[in-house]
Amino acid sequence: MKFAAFDVGSNTVLMLVVERVDGGLNPIGDYARITRLGRGVDAKGKLDPDSAKRTLDAIVELAGKARALGADHIAGVATAALRDASDGAAFIAQVRQLAGFELEVISGDTEAQLSYLAVKRGLVLDPAAKLLIVDVGGGSTELIRAEAGIPIETISLQIGSVRLTERYVKHDPPSSADAAELRLATDEMIKALNWNFKPSTLVGIAGTVTTIAAVAMGLNEYDAKLVHGYRMKHDEVIRTVLKFGSMPLAERKKLPGLDEGRADVIFAGGAILERIMANFHLNEVIVSDQGVRWGLAWRQLEEAADVP
Repeated sequence: MKFAAFDVGSNTVLMLVVERVDGGLNPIGDYARITRLGRGVDAKGKLDPDSAKRTLDAIVELAGKARALGADHIAGVATAALRDASDGAAFIAQVRQLAGFELEVISGDTEAQLSYLAVKRGLVLDPAAKLLIVDVGGGSTELIRAEAGIPIETISLQIGSVRLTERYVKHDPPSSADAAELRLATDEMIKALNWNFKPSTLVGIAGTVTTIAAVAMGLNEYDAKLVHGYRMKHDEVIRTVLKFGSMPLAERKKLPGLDEGRADVIFAGGAILERIMANFHLNEVIVSDQGVRWGLAWRQLEEAADVP
C-alpha cells in the first residue's frame, strides 16, 4: 500500500509519499515547493492570485509525481492561509478539479494533533518528559503540551513567519525597531496563554525550525538525516537569528542551508522560535524534520490498518 500526504501551508507545499511496511512507514518521495500561498492574506483576507496559481500548479505537479510513484490514495490538509482566506473554498474546488483529490482545511487544533502524532511516531523521547512541541508556520504557530497521564493540550497562535514579516519587518535588513516590535508581539501572545507549564523538553518541527538548524550546522545542502533529531542550543538559535537580521535579503539568500524562498521570512520565524525558548526557559530544541505531512501519513495508516 502506497499513499501520499500533502501539507499546504502559508509558505510551502509539502508532499510525502510512503509505503506501508510492517505496521510502519517507508518514505519513497518527499517534496517541497515554496509558493507563499499566505502572501497578503493577513492584510486583505483573500488569496493573492499569483500565489494561488503558483500553489495550485505545485499541487498538480506533485500529485502527478505521487501517482507516478504508485500512490493508491492521496490525502491533503491545508492550514492557516486557507483557514483565513474568504476565497479558500474556490481554491479547494480547483484542487479537486485539477489535482483529483480533496484538500481538507483543518483547524489549528487538528494541525497540532497531527504535529503531535508525527513527533510521537518519529522521535524517541522520554515518556516521562514534560513535552512542548512547537510548529512555526507561515501564518500560525501551533503549541502542544504533553505530560504523562494528562490529555494533550493544543493551541494555535496567530503568529507565523509570513504574517509577522508582513506586519513588522519594514526595512532590509530589519531595523532594531522592527525586531523589537516583532519580539514584543510574540511575547504578548505567549504570555496571554497563561500556561502554568514548565516543560523539560522542546521539540521543534516544520520548515522554519529545520532551516534554522541547517544554517546553524553550516550545511551546504539541506540533509534531513542530519537535521532530524539534532539538538540545537538556545545560543545557536540566537546567533543564527542575529545573523539573519544582520544582512540584507540579497546576502541572506546566499547563506548555506537556507532555501532562498524562505530568506525573506526566516528572520521573523526564527524570532518566534527564540522567544518561545526564552519564555519557557528552555536551553535546547530537538529538531524534527517530520511535521504535519508525516502526522497525516500516520493517521492514514492508522485508519487503514487500525494500528493502536
